[in-house]
Amino acid sequence: MPGRPHLSVHPAHRRPWTLVAGGVVVCALLSACGPPTIETGDLTDAEDRACRDLVAALPASLAGQDSVEVEGDTEHGAAWGDPPIVLTCGVDALDISDAPPCTVVDGVGWVVPDEGGDETVFTADGYRPRVQVVVPDDYAPEAEALVALAPLVERYTEVEDRCL
Repeated sequence: MPGRPHLSVHPAHRRPWTLVAGGVVVCALLSACGPPTIETGDLTDAEDRACRDLVAALPASLAGQDSVEVEGDTEHGAAWGDPPIVLTCGVDALDISDAPPCTVVDGVGWVVPDEGGDETVFTADGYRPRVQVVVPDDYAPEAEALVALAPLVERYTEVEDRCL
């Protein structure tokens, strides 16, 4: 093809680990590794039903992002956008021995462990079943997504403990 430089690498100079690492970087940058996977904990029948009802009521778009395909326990979660905002209903309890901060958005208390990274994980740990929303930093401030989800969390889950 005219105008494109021709690169040639002798087979002896190729390093398989370089190709693998390059593939991981491309995969991460292009989000081409497939849809997010939803994984839940052990649920009672009532929690399972509540999660299915909550997920069925979720909006087709969230924070200006359209829904995207998910894998795994698809009846218990959903995702929107690229990078995806991921909601999972029925997650296990958090280890909150360090008392992470609690953020209340439209009446719903979300525990927010300070994990750093390029996303924020919000867990409605005082509710049963527990709902977790992972919001990539691309969508900051995250409140827009949480405001839209708050009425559904309140409708389909039960408050056990309000966070302060």
